[in-house]
Amino acid sequence: MRPSQDNSSHPVFFVLLGIPAWEKYHFWIAFPFCVMYMMAVVGNITILHIIRIDHTLHEPMYLFLAMLATTDVVLSSSTQPKMLAILWFHAHEIEYHACLIQVFFIHTFSSVESGVLMTMALDRYVAICSPLRHSSILTTSVVIKLGAAVMVRGLVLVSPFCFMISGMPFCPNNVIPQLYCEHMAVLKLVCADTRVNRVYGLFVAFSVGGLDIIVISASYVMILRAVLQLPSGEARFKAFGTCASHIGVILALYIPALFTFLTHRFGHQVPHVVHIMFANVYLLVPPMLNPIIYGVRTKQIRDRVIHACSGKDP
Repeated sequence: MRPSQDNSSHPVFFVLLGIPAWEKYHFWIAFPFCVMYMMAVVGNITILHIIRIDHTLHEPMYLFLAMLATTDVVLSSSTQPKMLAILWFHAHEIEYHACLIQVFFIHTFSSVESGVLMTMALDRYVAICSPLRHSSILTTSVVIKLGAAVMVRGLVLVSPFCFMISGMPFCPNNVIPQLYCEHMAVLKLVCADTRVNRVYGLFVAFSVGGLDIIVISASYVMILRAVLQLPSGEARFKAFGTCASHIGVILALYIPALFTFLTHRFGHQVPHVVHIMFANVYLLVPPMLNPIIYGVRTKQIRDRVIHACSGKDP
């Protein structure tokens, strides 16, 4: 057995237990996880390819969709291969720096995903409430700047997590009772005062998630008001269907993420299995659903996929 601690203040590796008390089901649980991961990767890469080759799709809505697809691929791939290795091959150990890198990618790209969903809500608001000004407000330059701002926000706010943890001493216990390295799970193994880290974590969560949820909610309230004023019942039904599907994707990200965030800090009575399953949902489900909701339901992309599968030109 290799030593779990070297001469420095941090372990050589952490042990990811997986899903405690469900060890005998690990092999079977991996199959739906693998299917969701493959669907996420194939679906998002397909969307990226279609948007890249079709110049008629180089518009704000599709550029934001490409950002979301890229984020989903990175977010899924930062966790799922290791999770499957744990469930299928009992590869429970993760090197210390690899764990911190996983923390960085999970939280950075969760922040980016939230920000991209916010920008997509703003795009829909402008398209529905000010359709004549849409092309002049959301130019390609503005879209790129919004995407860059969302990315920089995630990098700037999340990077301190890793730097703060890397300078702290760890307890002899190096076991993380879940499937991946997450900020609060790693922080619980630190043998020092972590109040600054916890306060900063709350600040990041509320400044990112809080702001994005407020903007998304305000955008969809104004969108729904505009939809209700449409003269055609068919147009209202179609718009409601689109809004409902988009809101469903947003809730699939925020509800499990909020549940996991609050459980780490206040939900000591929540069964650990429930906590772990919710923690996995917000990393597994949105990347799988986004290509279906935003891709398959978008006529231009759906037509492109159908023509590509049938071997015909659009």
